Amino acid sequence: MTTQARRGRGRPKSSFKETTAPTMQVLDRALTVLDALANGGATTLTVLSEECDIPTATTHRILSTLQQRGYAAFDDITQEWAIGIAAYRTGTAYLNRTTLLDVSRPVMRRLMEETGETANLAVRDGMTVVFIGQVEATHPIRAFFNPGTRTAMHASGTGKAILAALPPTTIDALLAQTTLEPFTERTLATPAALANDLARTRERGWSFDREERHAGMSCIGAAIQNAAGEVIAGVSISGPSSRFTDDRITLFGAIVQQAAAEITEALGGKGNEA
Repeated sequence: MTTQARRGRGRPKSSFKETTAPTMQVLDRALTVLDALANGGATTLTVLSEECDIPTATTHRILSTLQQRGYAAFDDITQEWAIGIAAYRTGTAYLNRTTLLDVSRPVMRRLMEETGETANLAVRDGMTVVFIGQVEATHPIRAFFNPGTRTAMHASGTGKAILAALPPTTIDALLAQTTLEPFTERTLATPAALANDLARTRERGWSFDREERHAGMSCIGAAIQNAAGEVIAGVSISGPSSRFTDDRITLFGAIVQQAAAEITEALGGKGNEA
């Protein structure tokens, strides 16, 4: 009697290599059309064909297939194509498994590596922000906040970024029930001073805190939105003011703004890139 070799447990290893496998042209074209529908709204076959640089007949076959599966919809009256309900279900499934921390971690790590400063993630609670994630810099002297640490929004780069992105009526309501405590001589402790700073933050897309909470420490932040366009968090970098020199502040601001836009996009929102 022969003895058969015992099979190993688990799935067999896949020979698929993501970086070397050829793409399927028909699938690639279908996804190109689907992306165009998602980003451009209702459109005609001709316009879609030109935009995707795909022959009209091929584009029509792709659209017909997507329509059968519910990923595209056709309006008989306007003769326009639009995204279908199945695409919404697919997107919702992604959002249901995606959390703010999940999508923020890799972006924060890149943010730390690009700037050399500690990257922070915080959410709003009233007129304070609560730090929920951090990727520390490797410098001996660096910023550090334990998860759960709170700080006043008006004296925080992350807080001011979130505050600037809120509706004016919300800001007014928050300020009406808040005392702007002066933590340092640089704290924006009057409504007028804070309002001017928030206006500059909106204009450039990122906030700047120069020793407004802790002497010797600076912070640059940008707001994060969810799929509904609501401001839900802020991402920032912080560190010794000596490293936030005038020639680096604008560069840091653009990098932080880009990081916030990436996280926003991963959450299903539309971020404003630098």
